[in-house]
Amino acid sequence: MKVHSNIMVFCEQREGKVHPISFELLSKSKEMADRLGVEISAVLLGESIIEETIELIQYGADTVFVYDHPSLREFDLLNYKHTIVDLVREQSPEILLFGATNLGRSLAPRVSVALNTGLTADCIGLDIDEDGSLIQIRPAFTGNILAWIKTSTRPQMATVRYKVMQAGSADISRKGKVIRREFQPVPSFFTIIDQEKLNGVDISGAEIIISGGRGLKKPDDFSLLAELADLLGGVVGSSRPLVDEGWIGREHQVGFSGNTVKPKFYIACGISGSAQHMAGMRGADVIIAINTDPSAPIFQIADYGIVGDLYEVVPRLIEEIRRRRK
Repeated sequence: MKVHSNIMVFCEQREGKVHPISFELLSKSKEMADRLGVEISAVLLGESIIEETIELIQYGADTVFVYDHPSLREFDLLNYKHTIVDLVREQSPEILLFGATNLGRSLAPRVSVALNTGLTADCIGLDIDEDGSLIQIRPAFTGNILAWIKTSTRPQMATVRYKVMQAGSADISRKGKVIRREFQPVPSFFTIIDQEKLNGVDISGAEIIISGGRGLKKPDDFSLLAELADLLGGVVGSSRPLVDEGWIGREHQVGFSGNTVKPKFYIACGISGSAQHMAGMRGADVIIAINTDPSAPIFQIADYGIVGDLYEVVPRLIEEIRRRRK
């Protein structure tokens, strides 16, 4: 049965719960669908997830395609890719959206290659052109400009960064259709590695981030920040220069050209605060800056500023936290 929807959203789930980026994508898709006069379909793969479809409809989906199977509980690249590709070929959406999470960044390029279409990665904005085409907005040239991109192939595919769009409010009065589809596993003779486990961090969804910048003297000193992050239940972040120098993986990069984050607490250690970096983290609820330079730009947006050497301040923080927990 063909369901006429021109925007399709891949809705990511983790441990049976829909990832919040899915609600952001659906809310934005509803805004665009209202302008185009089309419907939205959502795709959800997992195990025991039928109840999660209610929220997808409340946030904008008109139809939800559900693939519920034990093999889909954890992310399996081959099975996810082939399932989505088959559905897209059947439904022929004009627009296909993914979240720019670790999972989405792994999955979307492979789907686009299989569909022989283009993909704009890490978008921070979406719009509709006068001719009805999707405009995909993303940083370019190390974040110094914004590129506005149109794709000539179909479907028009994009991954969108987490927390750059508003999820809106759920409309509990919305009605939609849930279509359960049979899952056909793809035979595989090798193990697919979960990209989340491979990278070991998902900084975009972290509630506490301890980031390091040029104030760090050597790569091994990230272990000091990791110690503080472990105590607080957070993750380690980094400014771009240290990522470019190979001190830490790119999945840890915070900034306009890296990951946009909105944690509850963001502690910037030895980060002066370039415009690109601050654009990616200024949405944090509480920002704490540690820097030896009292005129560092990071202090202009910090809720709490500590003028001092991170090699003196961070160990004292660690010591005080441990003392209070005894």
